[in-house]
Amino acid sequence: MPRTQQIFHSGKKIFYMDFTNLTNAQEINGVINESVKHIRSQPFGSTLTLTDLNGMHFSNEIKDLFSDFIKGNKPYVKAGAVVGLNGLQQILYNGLMKITGRDIKSFSNSQSAKDWLVGFN
Repeated sequence: MPRTQQIFHSGKKIFYMDFTNLTNAQEINGVINESVKHIRSQPFGSTLTLTDLNGMHFSNEIKDLFSDFIKGNKPYVKAGAVVGLNGLQQILYNGLMKITGRDIKSFSNSQSAKDWLVGFN
């Protein structure tokens, strides 16, 4: 399965980004670059995003990559959801949301995240 792709849930498009089990900044940056090409080619405020971070390694370098990525996507994203955060990652993630001025909701599973995204107004 590709690391980035359009998926459909209840008839709505969601842009899915799969960072599962990635362990180094180069791999993660590759997925980010693929995602940027798609997200930033869409009309402002139109994209629903789902990001899976299960098993992904975090470091300061990776936090900085995500900070720039998340900030740059803000005008294009209607709503975003993330799954796969453990306790410590959730704390770091909450800080990242404050730094970037974004409100990307965290969910325990993909089904809940997709249901929330398609119901977002």
